[in-house]
Amino acid sequence: MFIGAQVSLYPMTSDFVGVITAGLEALAPHRDRLRVETDDMSTLMVGPPDALFDAIRDLFAGAARGPAHVTLHATISRGCPGEPDDPACRCETLAQAQTQALSERQALAHGAVQDATVLGVGIDVQFSLYAMGEGRHMDEIYGCIAFLKTSGTFQRSKNFCTRLRGDAGPVFETLHQAFLRFGPAQGHVTLDLTASANSPGLR
Repeated sequence: MFIGAQVSLYPMTSDFVGVITAGLEALAPHRDRLRVETDDMSTLMVGPPDALFDAIRDLFAGAARGPAHVTLHATISRGCPGEPDDPACRCETLAQAQTQALSERQALAHGAVQDATVLGVGIDVQFSLYAMGEGRHMDEIYGCIAFLKTSGTFQRSKNFCTRLRGDAGPVFETLHQAFLRFGPAQGHVTLDLTASANSPGLR
């Protein structure tokens, strides 16, 4: 399976270079588990979901610790039929998910969010989960929504997406669990998210 993300960071400040650099520096502890490639548009990260979501979390939290309004956009994908399998993306949780009932996966997702590290960085996220290539994909999406509503990070539903709010640690763990435990275990699943911190609209 191929698992990866394209991530772009947008600081709303004249010192945007410094904010982006601080975010990219936060990726250093994750580079031994991920393939990371940065160009002028985005940063590609390829690897297992645990490392992937921790890296995106730390990149955004690193940028959001300053006073500037920053946003991040990420497209995260697993099982894309157009990408070659990559052994570095192996994930035992996905292999186990094939035999787990929806209720069991929801319970495991809840436990992971409850155990998430608190980073002291408040963020807002809106995201959409797309489970493709499965006739009963809405069962998985509704199951994910039920998990989200009781996750402790749920803010509200919107057209075509869900809003989350809270500390970056639990919020990104909620996203990680949504991506990891819902949708076909060996199918194509994507997550589209926009994160925001320090927005003047919330002051």
